[in-house]
Amino acid sequence: MANIIGSPERYVQGSGVLAELCKHVQSMGKSPFILVSESGKKRVEGSIASGAREYNTKLTFETFRGECSRNEIDRLGSLFKNSGCDVIVGIGGGKIHDTAKAVAHYAKAPIVIVPTIAATDAPCSALSVIYSDEGVFEEYLFLPRNPNMVLVDTDIISKAPARLLVSGMGDALATYFEARACKQSDSGNFIGGKYTVTSMAIARLCYDTLIADGVKALAAVKAGVCTKALENVVEANTYLSGIGFESCGIAAAHAIHNGFTAIAETHHCYHGEKVAIGTLAQLVLENADTEEFAQVMNFCLDVGLPTTLADLGINEIKVPELMKVAELACSPNDTMGNMPFAVTPRMVCDAIIAADALGREYKAKRAK
Repeated sequence: MANIIGSPERYVQGSGVLAELCKHVQSMGKSPFILVSESGKKRVEGSIASGAREYNTKLTFETFRGECSRNEIDRLGSLFKNSGCDVIVGIGGGKIHDTAKAVAHYAKAPIVIVPTIAATDAPCSALSVIYSDEGVFEEYLFLPRNPNMVLVDTDIISKAPARLLVSGMGDALATYFEARACKQSDSGNFIGGKYTVTSMAIARLCYDTLIADGVKALAAVKAGVCTKALENVVEANTYLSGIGFESCGIAAAHAIHNGFTAIAETHHCYHGEKVAIGTLAQLVLENADTEEFAQVMNFCLDVGLPTTLADLGINEIKVPELMKVAELACSPNDTMGNMPFAVTPRMVCDAIIAADALGREYKAKRAK
């Protein structure tokens, strides 16, 4: 099996770059089909419209209904086919990105991804995570190519709620540890190969950037300003994590996240918030070095990521329910099998409970 690294054809990041969208789209098409939420449209339409006038670009907006499901993908695919548009643009968060990528795949159309938040590593990947209409994980849709372009306006991201940036840090936090597990198990990545030296270095750089700049970036977003620390963390959340997870692979942290989707109490939590708990549980599964575990736990506490089940809305530990989480996490179609040792649902359930206990201990120490 070859060593393969995947990435978008072009990555553009900077303050105010959304106004250049129509300029960049010119190489792909003249009539973009823009998938966006109702609230998101209000935030971005003005910036895009100025560029559309300059480049004589026809804009078609379509409202995303909230879930990256087969039904939503089919609905949007039909609308795109009948629209006369020639390029798809997904503007918003991870589920919009995944939906837009899937629609573009089936329509054989170019795709541009524009994050308005730095909450996940979905923008750069050749992957869509498919859920049911009710939000329960169903499958990964592996795509034959990465987005043609990812365009990130850090001025817009600096004005988004701080919790979304923190969620992105939670998602990115798993990148290195899952990449390391895949390297140890010699598992394949998401693009039909195995990790490269470059992709492992990117995964490690993602973690190091979060540790160095995460707290400072959070302070910038809370103040509504764009600083170098924020630029660095946005790149880590979006690009470094995206390339790292896709080109190295994922393991227990994301599998445990997927397991939590079966518990209704967690549905109010963002993707990266559940991944953070999954990362702590993976480190417990691995019996990670005490110093390493402490650094990850303290980082989560510093930026406000969940460290206990109560933080996810699970106020009472019920072993049968957590076993359902563990069984789903260990499903054959998920990524628990990329761990460098055999993992059973009981091991996962115990690791979640132990991670929760450690989270409560660390919180108690800080409260003194």
